[in-house]
Formats: sequence, structure tokens, C-alpha cells
Amino acid sequence: MRPDHAIWWQIYPLGFTGAEATARQAVVHRLPQLENWLGYAIDLGCNGILLGPVFASETHGYDTVDHFRIDPRLGDDTDFDHLIAQAHARGLRVALDGVFNHVARSFAHPEWFGAGTFEGHEHLVALDHSNPEVAQYVGDVVQFWTDRGVDAWRLDAAYAVPPEFWREALPRDRDTWYFGEVIHGDYAAYVAKSGLDSVTQYELWKAIWSSLNDRNFYELSYALGRHNALLDTFVPQTFVGNHDVTRLATRLEDERHLGHALAILFTVGGVPSVYSGDEQGFRGLKEDRAGGDDAIRPAFPESPGELAPYGRPTYRLHQELIGVRRRHPWLTRARTTVEHLTNESLALRSTHGEESVLLLLNISDQEQRFPLADTPPVPAHSWELLTGP
Repeated sequence: MRPDHAIWWQIYPLGFTGAEATARQAVVHRLPQLENWLGYAIDLGCNGILLGPVFASETHGYDTVDHFRIDPRLGDDTDFDHLIAQAHARGLRVALDGVFNHVARSFAHPEWFGAGTFEGHEHLVALDHSNPEVAQYVGDVVQFWTDRGVDAWRLDAAYAVPPEFWREALPRDRDTWYFGEVIHGDYAAYVAKSGLDSVTQYELWKAIWSSLNDRNFYELSYALGRHNALLDTFVPQTFVGNHDVTRLATRLEDERHLGHALAILFTVGGVPSVYSGDEQGFRGLKEDRAGGDDAIRPAFPESPGELAPYGRPTYRLHQELIGVRRRHPWLTRARTTVEHLTNESLALRSTHGEESVLLLLNISDQEQRFPLADTPPVPAHSWELLTGP
């Protein structure tokens, strides 16, 4: 299985394991805690784990000081190798977060610093991506950890990096899947210029929760048209939550629409990910302040058995929809057409070859009957998924 057919369970390790907020020299073996959750990810239906930063950093992991060393707050090389081995033994792919746009001010090569900082954060210094030594360094880092068993890479803040840099820097092992964090702009052009396999589909993420909150499916319909166009050239990385945004359960103004959002995610084309905790209905508001990410990056218990029981219905809903995705892997490259559209009701048919899935969405206060053959009435604030040839 190539990593572009994975369904990723995303973990932010420093927060997940309850690591200290600032760097330390003494090694604390926290990575083995993640091994307790591998079976949980598999039971959820995922077949890959996407790890946030694991390299030595000053604070939150995105201020890297040494890309060749595991953060001592998480463990050491032995812990990392064992985690990779255990994941692979269970059939799970592993992706790492490569933070190569910027580094901490204490990074060992100040001669590689560029002219500015990352988005005004004084402790995050942008690298000079025109420097061949920077490209060589990034390539060496990626190769080092890929040789240790890493299957895929998320390239942090790729939108701030000239796309041509990745063509020069990244090793070209086609079994390794690369996707860049790109928020705005021309996704297809960035993929074409960079040679990356994919980029993050923030436009679809926004359209999903915004259309549900505003009761305006026209926004989602428009976004899906653009999404289909992207699928002509690459398969986007899709999500309804990640470590950088307000939790979906907090973002949605009506909790009855959580299933609608998830049904859209798992029936349209893309490489989907689930941010750990979203499958339990975790809440958390991202704020633009110091410590503003803490609420969306909480510590988890030692093992899944210690989770509170109130998250079980949301977990089972994820299992159900991920199960549909796993039984219909062609959905990765499916095109989605709008067969019925009003502000509060939407019929989406995702197809690939002779296969199809029909999703009926109703966010109105009344039962909806769709003008489509052989479709049942959909109760208020409900959805219906029909599969077949």
C-alpha cells in the first residue's frame, strides 16, 4: 500500500504525552506511550500514524534545534526505532512532520539564516532556501529518517518555502509520500512546481464547517467543484481537524452536524486524516496568544482504556465512516458531483469508474425528500449514505 492510500491518525507527540513546555537535557522515555495507542488507531480504521514534531526543539517542536536528534522530552533513537517497528508490525505507515522553513534561534547553523522570521515570531528564524547547503541539509535529514523506516513526510509551512526548493532538496524515493502545508493560493501550481505528491486542502476544510454553520451548501458545492479540478492533477490531503485549528466539535455551532462533516470527509476524494481526540469529540478553541494552542493539543491518558466513556458515540461514528472508506478505497480518487442543492439540503455522488456512493445531507429543521430515484426521506439534521454500483 502506497502512503497516499493511507487514512492517517494524527498525533502531536509533545502534547499527547504531556511533555514539559520547554527543552530539557535529560531523556524522558515518553515515545513508548504512543505504542499503547497503535491498536486503538487500527480499531478506529486508520492505517497510518502522522506524528507532529519529534526532533529536538526549544519549546513546541516547531522551533527545531537539531533535526538529527529525537527531542529528549520524548525519548531517544531506541524509542523511535521501536515505535516505527511496532507500527510497521501492525501494518501502520508512519509519517513525520518536517519543519524546514524555519528553526529556533539556537540552531547550530546561523550562517543559514534568511533575512526574516516566520510570521513575526522572533524566536522562529526563516532559513535561506536559496543556499545550496540548506537544500543539502534538508535532503540529508529526510534521507536519514526515511532510512530508519519513515514512510511519508508532512512539510510544515510549505507555503512559505519557494516550491522549487523541494525539487532540489528532497530525495526521490517514489515509495515515500510528501505533502506540504499550503493554506491559500494555487494548490495545483504549487504541486506542479515543487514535485510534491500533495498539499493540505484548507479550502475544503473551511467550506465543510462554514457551510454547515451558515446553512449554505452553495459554498460547499463551489468548493467541491474546485476540489474535483485538483484531483485531475494530484490527490489532496483532506481533513476536518488538525493540530493548528479549533476542534471540529467546538467549531460547529450545532453538534448534530458533526456526522455531516465526517460523512463529507470520508466520501470525497483525498487522503484523509483524523486529528487525535476528534474521534472522541474533544473540544478546544485555538487562540491567537501565547499558549493559544494548548487547548487543542492536550495530554492523553496512558492507554485508551482510560478515556472517558462519553466519547464512544463519536468514536463509533468515525469507525463506521472510515469503514466505508476502507471498503471502497477507490474513493481516494473519486470525483464528486452535486445532484441536488439547496441552502440546507445536498445530494453528493462520488464516483470512480462503475462505482458510486450517494450522500444525502439535510441540515434543515424538517424532513427532506430528495428528487432522486430510490432515495429515502432524510429526517431533520440527519444524513444518509447509499452505496452501490
